[in-house]
Amino acid sequence: MSLISIDHVTKSFGNVEVLRDFSAEFRDGEFITLLGPSGCGKTTILRIIAGFEKPSSGEVRIDGRTVSSPGVFVPPEERGIGMVFQSYAVWPHMNVFNNVAYPLRIRNTPQAELRRRVEEILEAVHLDGYAERMPAQLSGGQQQRVALGRALVAESKLLLLDEPLSNLDAKLRESMRYEIKEIQKKLGITVVFVTHDRLEAMTMSDRVFILNGGVIQQTGSPIDIYRHPVNPFVANFMGEVNFLRGKAGGGKITLADTDCSLPYSGPLSGDVVVAIRPENLRLTAEGRLRGKLTAMFYLGEASDCRVDAGGASLRVSAEAGTWDRLRIGDTVGLDFESFLAYPAEEALP
Repeated sequence: MSLISIDHVTKSFGNVEVLRDFSAEFRDGEFITLLGPSGCGKTTILRIIAGFEKPSSGEVRIDGRTVSSPGVFVPPEERGIGMVFQSYAVWPHMNVFNNVAYPLRIRNTPQAELRRRVEEILEAVHLDGYAERMPAQLSGGQQQRVALGRALVAESKLLLLDEPLSNLDAKLRESMRYEIKEIQKKLGITVVFVTHDRLEAMTMSDRVFILNGGVIQQTGSPIDIYRHPVNPFVANFMGEVNFLRGKAGGGKITLADTDCSLPYSGPLSGDVVVAIRPENLRLTAEGRLRGKLTAMFYLGEASDCRVDAGGASLRVSAEAGTWDRLRIGDTVGLDFESFLAYPAEEALP
C-alpha cells in the first residue's frame, strides 16, 4: 500500500523551476530519504507533502486522499502529519511533558488519555524520567527527541523530517541516526527524511531518492545506489570516487595517458569515463598501473593515500599498516577490484 503518491509535481518560484515532473510512491512503513545538494528541491517536495507549499502542477495523495491538485488543497493541520524541522522549535517555557503534550491539549484530549500517550511517547524517545525538566536543562540530542516526541504523540502515520540532525555535533548526530531508525521501526510509521548527508541516507533509509536540479537522478536502496550509480553525479554524491578518461573497445578500456587497460564487456565503446571508488583500489608491489605516492593521511582504521599515476591524482583507501610501510615519494603499484564506465559526454561533477 502506498501512503504517499506524488504524480508529476512541478514547482516554480517566479521564473525559477525548483522541481520538475517529480513522481514517486512512498509505501506504508518505509523510511524514505530525499538526498541531494543544497537547492536541489528536496525541502520543497517535503513542504509540498506537508502542505506548506502548493505545487505549480501535479497531484499529491496521502493514504488515498487527494491533498494537493489543481482543484484541491488540504491545509497542513488537516493532513494528519508529524513534522520536525532543522531547528528544534522546543518551547523554552514548557517542561518536557508539556512540550510533547501540546498537540493533544489543543485537541482537547481527555487528561487520562493525554497522560497515557505522552508517557508512551517519552518512553519511545528515551525521555522517560525527563518529563519535568525544562529545555535549558537538556542536551541538543535530548531537545531533538522532545521535538520528535511532539511530532509522534498525535499518532500520525507519516513523519516528515527536514534535516533534523544538522545542528548536532558529529558524535551526537551518529547516535541520533540509530535512535530515529529504532523509533520508526518500533512505531511502524512512514518517514520522509531530507538531508544532504550521504551517511545519514546510507544508514537510515529503505530507499533513497537522489535529486539534482529539481530532477530525480536515481531511486533505490542505499547499497544499490552506492554500487550501481547511474551517472557520475550520483557516483560522486554517494561517496568518494576517482574519475579517469579512457577508450573502450576490443573487450577492454585503455586508460588515457597510461599503458594500463582494464577488462571490459559492457555496452560502451569509444571515449568513456571510468569511475573507481578509493576502497576498490589496492596498493601492491606490482600492479596494472604504476604511480608515485604523493600524500598519505592516517585515519586510524585506514590510510587515505594520493597516488600520481600518469598525471592523474588517485585517492586510495589503504589498510592502516600502509602508514608504517610506505613513505611519500615511493613508487607503488595499483590494482583495480571493480569500476564503472560512463559515456564520455556525461558531465563530471
